[in-house]
Amino acid sequence: MSMGPTAMGDRVLAKVAVRILPFLALLYFVNYLDRVNIGFAAPNGLNEELGLTATAFGFASGIFFLGYLLLEVPSNLALHRFGARRWLARIMISWGVVATAMAFVPNATTLVVLRFLLGVAEAGFFPGIILYLTYWFPAAQRAKAVALFMVAVPVSSAIGSTVSSLLITHGDGVFGLSGWRFMFLVEGVPAILLAFVTWFYLTDRPERAGWLAEDERRWLAGELEAERRAKEAEHHWPLRKALLHPRILGLAFVYFAIAYGLYALGFFLPTIIAGFGEQFGTKLTVPQAGLVTAVPYVVAAAVMVFWARHGDRVEERKWHVALPMLLGGCAIPVALHLGNPYAAMVAVTVCAVGVCCALPTFWALPSDFLSGTAAAGGIALINSLGNTSGFAAPYITGWLRDVTGSQRAGLWLVGACLVGGALLALALGGKPRSGEASVR
Repeated sequence: MSMGPTAMGDRVLAKVAVRILPFLALLYFVNYLDRVNIGFAAPNGLNEELGLTATAFGFASGIFFLGYLLLEVPSNLALHRFGARRWLARIMISWGVVATAMAFVPNATTLVVLRFLLGVAEAGFFPGIILYLTYWFPAAQRAKAVALFMVAVPVSSAIGSTVSSLLITHGDGVFGLSGWRFMFLVEGVPAILLAFVTWFYLTDRPERAGWLAEDERRWLAGELEAERRAKEAEHHWPLRKALLHPRILGLAFVYFAIAYGLYALGFFLPTIIAGFGEQFGTKLTVPQAGLVTAVPYVVAAAVMVFWARHGDRVEERKWHVALPMLLGGCAIPVALHLGNPYAAMVAVTVCAVGVCCALPTFWALPSDFLSGTAAAGGIALINSLGNTSGFAAPYITGWLRDVTGSQRAGLWLVGACLVGGALLALALGGKPRSGEASVR
């Protein structure tokens, strides 16, 4: 069955996109903000109040991903079995409760424990949504769909930096809380509220979509089923073999490199900008620093959607992953070697664009040859192993900051990871050869 554009296909996929992508992007906006808002709290009272060094802050930020790693694969398999709306709602309630509890941490030890539990609670959310999109979008349209969903990453960083800064500034003393504590409280509640909306709003599969006409449901289900059968006719791999295959592990390292850049920026960019005062004599208020932090992500949000659409149009993946990684990897190390804050922000913005452009097209790579239970497990494993960079990036960046007294060494390492990941993405290439790696 053809995957090419048709009047029916265009109409159905447009309906699906309007129905689910804005809502999923909203959920990921809240998810990503709750994950990285500790970065806004650090230079605005958290480190001082809890007595955290840069290394200790990096450890507390990164411990989230160890909890995340433990339950990622079983959580995604549970979503595949029980359905997206039920499982995503369960995840959201769990992480919302832990995120609001962050407002009341009495010491560094409790902060570390809660960050670990936040990772446990969130496990399976992001790969679950990537898997969910494979239930609704054929492969030819999937990178664009992922990009429209993942625009929540730069948007949450852009809007979130401003909102978080305003909450910290104007929430100081509300309910007797410090500004950063008030921020954690306010930003944790939406996850709990949206969990109930998710339960009633999402539809697990096209066959159950009452908001599509019968012929539209039949067309979409048929297209996706034909695609699944084509993969299975060419390759038959059990889940266990898929999880251990070198191609899956190689993709996990590529994602590790992308995420290393993403989380190094996410957790430490507010601190880097706060350090402009010492390095360049630039004085910024908390809201002004939040607006400056938003700039790289506003630019990245615009460029990433265009880049993913271009990759879909020309049906090319590996260069659409590798080129932006190379661009970002070469730009970020020089950021703090430049002579003024404007030039430094240009370099940081180029890195943010590179990282964000690589993300959506990357997730089209594993779904090119994974389906069914293997897709659930394989995507979760790639995300889980790749997200160990979420522990490594903030911890190593903070440790290098303490050892060297500068952010420069940490940014050079970010660049090296991105360049290395780009070269591996090129080596892995596009779809596997027949009989090599597609799994079900």
